[in-house]
Amino acid sequence: MGEVWPGLVPVVTVAVLVGAIHVPLGRYLHWVFTSPRHSRAERLVYRLVGVDPDVEQQWSVYALSVLAFSGVCLVALWLLIVLQGHLPGSFGRSMGLDTAFNTAASFVTNTNWQSYVGESGAGYLVAALGLTVQNFCSAGVGLAVAIAVIRGLVRQNADRIGNFWVDLTRSLIRLLLPLAAVGAVVLVLGGVIQNLAAPHAITTIDGGRQVIQGGLVASQEAIKLLGTNGGGVFGANSAHPFENPSGWTNLVEILLILAIPSALPRTYGLLVGDTRQGWAVASAMGALGIGGMGLLSFLEVRGGSLEGIEQRFGPAWSGVFASITTSTSTGAVDAAHESLAPLAGGVATLNMMLGELSPGGVGSGLCAMVVMIVLTVFIAGLTVGRTPELLGKTIGAAEIRLAALALLVAPALVLVGTGVALVVPASRAALSADGPSGLSEMLYAFTSAANNNGSAFAGLAADQPFLNIVLGLVMLLGRFVPIVALLALAGSLAAQGRRPVTPGTMPTHTPTFVVFLLIVIVLVTGLTYFPSLALGPIAEALS
Repeated sequence: MGEVWPGLVPVVTVAVLVGAIHVPLGRYLHWVFTSPRHSRAERLVYRLVGVDPDVEQQWSVYALSVLAFSGVCLVALWLLIVLQGHLPGSFGRSMGLDTAFNTAASFVTNTNWQSYVGESGAGYLVAALGLTVQNFCSAGVGLAVAIAVIRGLVRQNADRIGNFWVDLTRSLIRLLLPLAAVGAVVLVLGGVIQNLAAPHAITTIDGGRQVIQGGLVASQEAIKLLGTNGGGVFGANSAHPFENPSGWTNLVEILLILAIPSALPRTYGLLVGDTRQGWAVASAMGALGIGGMGLLSFLEVRGGSLEGIEQRFGPAWSGVFASITTSTSTGAVDAAHESLAPLAGGVATLNMMLGELSPGGVGSGLCAMVVMIVLTVFIAGLTVGRTPELLGKTIGAAEIRLAALALLVAPALVLVGTGVALVVPASRAALSADGPSGLSEMLYAFTSAANNNGSAFAGLAADQPFLNIVLGLVMLLGRFVPIVALLALAGSLAAQGRRPVTPGTMPTHTPTFVVFLLIVIVLVTGLTYFPSLALGPIAEALS
C-alpha cells in the first residue's frame, strides 16, 4: 500500500481541484457564446475583417471560414519561419523548408509536434508572433467548432449554426487572452523566465562551456497549456526548470491544461438546456481521465525507473502529467515518455487512441465525445429496434456516416502511416530501437500526429524530410477532415425538427447510458488498435 499511495495522492489532488473549476468556468463559457452584446474590441475586429457579426453562416460557409483562416495561418507561419534569419531576434536560428512546413502544420492544427529543438530552431520573433499567436488561434478554432456542433444539436428547422468569426473572436478576447495573461503572471511568480535576453555562454566550475537561454517563456507556456497546444520554448519542454521550476508550478500547469476541456461539459449541458446531459458527459470523461491517471501513475511508481524522470517531480507526478497531456491533445511533457515503463507508455498511447476525449483538447475533446455519443445512441437504437435519437434529433444514415468519418480518420492515418513509415528506409533509420520498442516509437509518433497531440517518444529522430512532410500532412488531415465532418453533422442536425419524448425514448443522461457509452468507447478503440498495441508496448513489457 505504501508504494501505491504516492501515485494516488496526485490523482486525488488533481481530481478535486478540477472539480472545483468545472462549474464556474463552464458557466462563464456559456456566457461567452450566448451574450447578445459585442464589446468594442470585438466590433473593431469585425470591422477589420469585414464581417457582419449579426449574420450567421450555413455549415458549409462556417467550414470554409475555418479552412480559409487556418490556411492563411499555415502559409504565413511557414513564411515567417523560413525568413526568420533575415528578421531581428533570430540569433542565427533556422529550420529547413520541410521542418518549417512540419512546424507550421503542427502549430496551426493545435498539435505542437516539434521535430526541431526549441533552443536552436525558433528565434524570439518567430516564437512570439508565430508560434504563440497560433497557440491562441488554433485553440480558438477548436472551441468555435465545438460550440457550432452544440448549436446543431439545439436548433430546430434551421440552416445556420453561428458565425465562425464571432465565435473565434469571442474565444480569443473573452477567454483565452485574459486567462493566459493571468496564467503567465502566476508562472512568472513561480520562477518561469520572461525576458528578451540574448543567449550567453558561461564557463562552468570545471572549465566547460554552457549557454544560458532567455526568451518570452511564461507567456508562451501559459497558452501552450491553456490551449492544450504543448510546444515548449526549450527541447526539454515542461521538464526544463525555466519552463517549470517547482512542484507547485507543475500543479499549476496541470490545472491550466485541464481547465477549459473539463469545463466544457458544463457548458454543453447549459447550451442544450439540460445540465444532466453535461453531468453525463463529464462523468464519462472523468472516468476515463481519472482511470488513465491512476493506472499510468501506478505503473510508473511500481515498475518504472528514474531514467528520464525529472527528480523535482518524481515518478508519481510525472505519471499523472504524462496521462493528462496525452488525454487532452496537449503534448507538453515533464518527463521523457521514451523512459516510461513499457505498459505506462502503452497507457499514454492508448489515451491518444481513445480519441483524446478524457477530457480531450480545447473543443476537440467535446467534439470527439459527441461523435461517440452519436455512435452509442445509434447502436442502442439498433439493439432495441427503435429509431436512434439524440436530444430529440434522429440519427439516420447521413448522420452516422458523418460521425463515422470523423471517428475513422485518425485510426486510418495512424495505422497506414505507421505501416508505411516502418518500411521506408529513411524513416526506419530514425528509430532508436528495433523490435517492439521501435514499433512503439513509430506508432506513438503517428498516433500523436493524427490525434493532434504533439508529444513524442524521445528516441525517434523525427527531423528528416520524409517524416517531416508525412507527419505534417497527417496532422492537417487529422485536424480538418473531422472538423468538416462535424460541421456537416451539425448542419444536418440543425435542419431537423425535434421529436417529442415518448416512453420509448432512450435517455442520454442516466448512469446506464454513461456505462454503455464507456463500453462503446473502449470496444471501438480496442478493436481498432489492440493488434498494434499487442505488437508494441505489450510485447515490450512481456519481453
